[in-house]
Amino acid sequence: MERLILIFSILICCLCCFLIQAQEKLDAPEIFLPGIVSTDSNEFNACFSNDGQSFYFSRTVSKRTLLFVTVRSHGNWSKPVMLTFCSDGFSYADPAVSPLGELYFISNRPINARDTTKDYDIWKTSFGNGSWEPIVNVASLNSPFDEYYISFTAKGDAYFSSSRQGGFGEEDLYMAPFKNGVFDVPVNLGEKVNTRHSEYDPFVNPDGDQLVFASSGRDNSLGKADLYCSQRKGSWLDPVHLGVEVNTSLRDFCPYISKDEYFYFSSGGEIRRVSKTAITKALKRSTIK
Repeated sequence: MERLILIFSILICCLCCFLIQAQEKLDAPEIFLPGIVSTDSNEFNACFSNDGQSFYFSRTVSKRTLLFVTVRSHGNWSKPVMLTFCSDGFSYADPAVSPLGELYFISNRPINARDTTKDYDIWKTSFGNGSWEPIVNVASLNSPFDEYYISFTAKGDAYFSSSRQGGFGEEDLYMAPFKNGVFDVPVNLGEKVNTRHSEYDPFVNPDGDQLVFASSGRDNSLGKADLYCSQRKGSWLDPVHLGVEVNTSLRDFCPYISKDEYFYFSSGGEIRRVSKTAITKALKRSTIK
């Protein structure tokens, strides 16, 4: 018995070492699932289901953005299919799965027949009994202006971007606490994070103390948009530029960190991923200066 325990312990250690080495080797961004997810079309966003077996993303088709999903079976990813509710002529993007397993996204579809604003709102749905439930407008998060790109802490607090009035710039980051099953009034994250330019696409970690987001127009920007990271220690600290390991002369946006600690983002019409250590290294550099 002791010998079996020893052998099992050695196997576990070897597996852990393999996973760590795999993470360390991916120190430069790679295109994610070329030919399946990343194609000649324009793909962006990255989001896994809570069990890690489904991958949701956005793809531009005939000047509309639509939601697609690919499913993993026996280690292989299926051909992506469009989500059925995206066939109504409107645009859909920015998928995110909540801790409860609901699928959130944005769309410019009208709320009702009287709605003529054509702005982007946050919506949600659930998959059950082999089909998607009717989609629901998340009114407590939305405004007469655009809302984009939602993400969640482990307890359900929502982070998103909006061009609503009262912000610091063209587009700001907001947080809405999740209390008793509903979202409370969204709160602007403040001028440490938001600027007179545009901040958008926030991805918050489960603990709610690290935020990766995109920003356009900052002095240290390398391209049309760059990725930054802010940490919260009581309040949000000055954002750190993630450096040339991630950012390029293109638009780098749509950050997402998977449960196996890969950092996904979108750039040049492709979805890319790199080890999460790319963020850690950037934060360490900022403390040395």
